[in-house]
This record gives sequence, C-alpha cells and structure tokens, in this order.
Amino acid sequence: MTNASDFPSVVDSAPSHWETKRAAQDRLHAELQPLNKAALFEALAAAGVTLVVVSFDGYGDSGQIENVEVKAGDTVVPMPKCAIEIAEAVWDQLEPNRTSISIADVIERLVYDLLNDTHCGWENNDGAYGDFTFDVAERTITLDYNERYTASDYSQHIF
Repeated sequence: MTNASDFPSVVDSAPSHWETKRAAQDRLHAELQPLNKAALFEALAAAGVTLVVVSFDGYGDSGQIENVEVKAGDTVVPMPKCAIEIAEAVWDQLEPNRTSISIADVIERLVYDLLNDTHCGWENNDGAYGDFTFDVAERTITLDYNERYTASDYSQHIF
C-alpha cells in the first residue's frame, strides 16, 4: 500500500506571468472605476440630471441593455449629449488609456463592468434581468438583480 506521506507535498508555485498581468490589470481597473464614476456623476449633475435607470435582460448566452430612462426631477429628459474623459485599464500596460466618450457610452460600459464584477455570467442559461439606478444627488449606483433558474422536483414511489 502506498502511503500519501511517501510523496512530496506540492508547494504552491509563484503566480504565472499571465496571472501577474491579470492581477495588475484588475488592480488598475479597481483604481480607475471610482474616478470614472465620479466624472460621470459630475457630468450628469452639470446637465441637470437627477436619476438614470438602466434596465437589462439576458438569457441563452446573450444579454443587453433594454432601456435607459433619464430624469431631471420627475420629468423624463433626453440623455445629455456631452462627452467626458474616462480612463480604462489596457492589458499589459501600466498606464491607463484616456479617452473622451459620450455619457451614454460611459453608462453602458459601467453597467456591463458592474454586472461582470457582481454577477459574471448573468446572460447565460436562464439568465437574469434587473435595473441599475444612478442617483445623482447621492452619487450611488444601485443594482436590483433578478436571476432566473429552472428547478426540478423529482420523486419516485414504488409500492
């Protein structure tokens, strides 16, 4: 009989080159996200927007934003057309890529990033749906998330 203690234990190896790059990318992304969020809220406030609600839905390996509602007080208004500068982590680069894009595109990128961060795979199988609420006064983004699933309850009786 072979005893498990006859084999040398596996020593945790150092992270691979890819894992090190991935960790650096994730760190930079985490540092930039609050800065981009702040820039977005500043632009929305300057445009008089008080609330943005983004509805999403996904299943069967695809998902998308279904609707975006922008409000100034109780009034539905068009999405502001101005562009803002954001910074994004780029694979294998120490410095972020800075670009100026529309508020609508910033919101879309932020929604998909947050979905990936909190519920990766939200669009797979039965999928999920929900809303992101951007409260400009509070500078908060609230995710209301509903995950679908198929359940099965089997029983067998032999008498």
